[in-house]
Amino acid sequence: MFADLSMAPPDAILGLTEAYKQDPRASKINLGVGVYQDDQGVTPVLGSVKTAEERLLASEKTKSYLSIGGSPEYKTHVQQLLFGADHAVIAESRARTAHTPGGTGGLRVGAEFLKQHAGSATVWTSTPTWANHPGIFSAAGLAVKSYPYYDAATQSLDFDAMIAALRTVPAGDIVLLHVCCHNPTGVDLTMDQWSEVGRVAVERGWIPFLDFAYQGLGDDLEQDRQGLLRLVDEVPECFVASSFSKNFGLYRERTGALTLVAETDSAAAAAFSHVEKTIRVIYSNPPAHGGLVVSTILDDAALRQQWEQEVADIRTRIKSVRGLFVQGLAQRGVDRDFSFIERQKGMFSFSGLSDDQVSFLREEKGIYIVKGGRINVAGITSKNIDVLCDAIADVLKK
Repeated sequence: MFADLSMAPPDAILGLTEAYKQDPRASKINLGVGVYQDDQGVTPVLGSVKTAEERLLASEKTKSYLSIGGSPEYKTHVQQLLFGADHAVIAESRARTAHTPGGTGGLRVGAEFLKQHAGSATVWTSTPTWANHPGIFSAAGLAVKSYPYYDAATQSLDFDAMIAALRTVPAGDIVLLHVCCHNPTGVDLTMDQWSEVGRVAVERGWIPFLDFAYQGLGDDLEQDRQGLLRLVDEVPECFVASSFSKNFGLYRERTGALTLVAETDSAAAAAFSHVEKTIRVIYSNPPAHGGLVVSTILDDAALRQQWEQEVADIRTRIKSVRGLFVQGLAQRGVDRDFSFIERQKGMFSFSGLSDDQVSFLREEKGIYIVKGGRINVAGITSKNIDVLCDAIADVLKK
């Protein structure tokens, strides 16, 4: 069997990182993979995380399995971050949460659940979306289609086209939405637009599936969840895949969650029993360490305050880099207005660079950008920004 297999194509994002690692040029820059980096180009371990890990190392007494869905403390913290401690969804016990291996694991568990219980449904993703979204759902055997989202001509959300398309989505289908810091465009819905999307979901009878990977990296932890809350106010049911990779820096610990919201407590309990059956046959139990770190931090007032400040520092750096990047391009006299990059939110910018320009930057300059022109602005540092701006100015002139 193996002898007849040809090489699979590299992953659009992680494959780019492998190519970057093999590039011998000292001036190379990786703006592809979606990890935060500080101004030294390092993906740091947060101070609050280090302290929590030291406490866990000193106090941990067992390596026994967690339950299928994870620890109750972790689930509580996830729901409180998503909805707020006093939200009706929590008070009425209409939400259930599973600790999953990263946000990707949450998406895949949700996809498997949908295949089993809504196998004829189509999953609708935005144009563009995270490169892994279509593969996750199609691998589970679900049909995947797309709806309009980004207008490249205006570098903004094309909400009229988006909502018109969502009005045609059949009942029972699934619509994937990014809560904040849309990946790859950095362009988000307004609160009024979120409310309208919720009303259309109810009118048409389709179910929202929300990807919430960047809470805290847009405006702040509270503001970034407001779109989710607007939607939950409208719809009786939804899924939320969330991640602690970015806002806790727990990338390699694969710490995420799948939360489902139902109309009643009993409906949520029944649905979640099937989620647990799905988990049992995929990975059986979640990894403990990252969840224990999150719970340790959020259970301690001082550690939580430290963590919130660290998230704010990450957010502030990303916003600062956006401004410096736009300023650097303007200083080089490029004949294109890049000010829209400052209006985008989160780690990513849909730069407007063509695939040919992206290829030129990689081959001639050693600058690695995902096809489609998505730039991880958190990969820009004071050491590489001049090289980057010079290279982009050069490619635009060519």
